[in-house]
Amino acid sequence: MRKFNLLLLLVIFSKFSTAQELKANITVVSNQVNSNVNQNVFRTLQTALNTFINTRKWTSDNFQPNEKIECNFLLNLQPTSDLNVYDASLTIQAARPVFNTSYLSPIINYKDDNIKFKYVEFQQLEFNENRVAGSDALISNLTAIIAYYANMILAFDYDSFSPRAGDPYFQKAQNIVNNAPDGRGISGWRAFDGTRNRYWLVENMLNSRYTIMHDVYYNYYRLGMDKLYEDENAARLEVLNVLNLLSNFNNDNPNKMINQFFFQGKSTELIKIFSKAPQQDKARASDLLQRMDITNAAKYKDELK
Repeated sequence: MRKFNLLLLLVIFSKFSTAQELKANITVVSNQVNSNVNQNVFRTLQTALNTFINTRKWTSDNFQPNEKIECNFLLNLQPTSDLNVYDASLTIQAARPVFNTSYLSPIINYKDDNIKFKYVEFQQLEFNENRVAGSDALISNLTAIIAYYANMILAFDYDSFSPRAGDPYFQKAQNIVNNAPDGRGISGWRAFDGTRNRYWLVENMLNSRYTIMHDVYYNYYRLGMDKLYEDENAARLEVLNVLNLLSNFNNDNPNKMINQFFFQGKSTELIKIFSKAPQQDKARASDLLQRMDITNAAKYKDELK
């Protein structure tokens, strides 16, 4: 009996000491793919992707089950003329818990339209950070993209809890970019693939000229959002300081991807934060938000009067 109990304790300890970092849900949408294609293929792919991201250890740290980072991926497939090859968009959403509340604050809400990959049912999903491109670029591209965003989720989350703590994961993401699959139709990994893609997102976070963005993420979440429960006014002022930092950054570095990226998914949260602010602070926040988050400018104007 004592041996059995010891074995049970070792199993439990092993489970928790190697608990994965992400609590991810990946959904594959295939309703635009030719009806001649067996839909079981996409259900198998969905299961395989969820297994791939949720059972892999992405860091050397130990996460308890309640510490896992909640994230969602929506892979929306488009048909192509090539057998077993798909174009797609990938929407990535990740949230971070706010101290002393049950609220999850969005930290990533981004849609990547540059997805192309090859998949045959029951094909094994593999990723090796030392051989990112694999032996077949189109097959490797999907897992490289998922691994890239897994590391970016970790990087932004770590940065939000401790200054520059996300650097190792930004660097892992950059390693994927530097060694990414390359082939016909594959895009999003290179500087010349556009101004807003995987290359530029991690470049912005590792560029020594833009280090203020690390302060932005730490100050917004750790000094702002996490303090709302204990001192709402002080926390709100910290968030306003973050908006001023972002405004200065945007003035010095116009049209950088990271500035727009920061605001995606945050409009409702920001409106709630400043809806009770003194009129002077509310007006300042509204002005800054309308200029930086142009997509939601009308919303800020109407709701932060």
